[in-house]
Amino acid sequence: MIYTVTFNPSLDYVITVDDFKLGLTNRVGSEALFPGGKGINVSMVLGNLGIESTALGFIAGFTGDEVNRRLEQIGVKSGFIRVDNGFTRINVKLKSIDGTEMNGGGPDISEKKVQQLMDTLDGLKEGDVLFLSGSIPASMSDDAYQRIMELLDGRGVRISVDATKDLLLNVLPYHPFLIKPNNHELGEIFGVELKSRESVVPYAKKLQEKGAQNVLVSMAGEGAVLVAADGSVYDAPAPKGTLVNGVGAGDSMVAGFMAGYMEKQDYRHAFYMGVAAGSASAFSEQLATKDEIEAVYKQVANS
Repeated sequence: MIYTVTFNPSLDYVITVDDFKLGLTNRVGSEALFPGGKGINVSMVLGNLGIESTALGFIAGFTGDEVNRRLEQIGVKSGFIRVDNGFTRINVKLKSIDGTEMNGGGPDISEKKVQQLMDTLDGLKEGDVLFLSGSIPASMSDDAYQRIMELLDGRGVRISVDATKDLLLNVLPYHPFLIKPNNHELGEIFGVELKSRESVVPYAKKLQEKGAQNVLVSMAGEGAVLVAADGSVYDAPAPKGTLVNGVGAGDSMVAGFMAGYMEKQDYRHAFYMGVAAGSASAFSEQLATKDEIEAVYKQVANS
């Protein structure tokens, strides 16, 4: 089974406003609602590729009900735990003004609810896949990822972690199957500036030395690099296309990588799938479809 964890999901209200004027009433040109959160994005891209997953985390209130309803509509299984107080956050994304966003806070999550999630994760076994993505809410202990990794250590669960700095470094001793820093996050860890694909390789290897199995580094317009568990290194320039929406591109990349690896157990194919899925989502208004990913894959494989 495949599981994704989104501690603090959202209901994303995406709008455009023509000729926005501060301090005045503005009319919305277009509007749409989507379930949001990094783990949820991973589940949606996997679903687009025909791969079933269960989305885990916490929801609350009427907005939580709507997140669940919309996930069911698109065929993503929901294992979200209901929190009694507050409501799932609403994120307003104003696309017409340089990607301006206003993100809500979300409900407080008690230790009892956290333990309920841990009890669910305790049922994972060898061959299962788990995606841990995004930040940890202020109401939760910041060692949540570490606790999950410790719980599942040695069980043969393939775990992907997409987090920043200390959240990422603290899980490396538990040997995550995949981590995906971008070049800026990787540079921040080691106090360096990394601009070229060649420059990230030695620092990705340092994260392997600390415990990571596969290190996938996204670099926006510069492309991507994979330092794989078998010692091989792959890199690819950014596919050609028009950037439409960068939200969810990184989540699409880890989903594509894992989908590719599960399909062929081949790191080159997994890397190409990751790059293709991330780029295809960036070139699309919404998260990439299977056809869009396959079209970009051909370009990546022939580059």
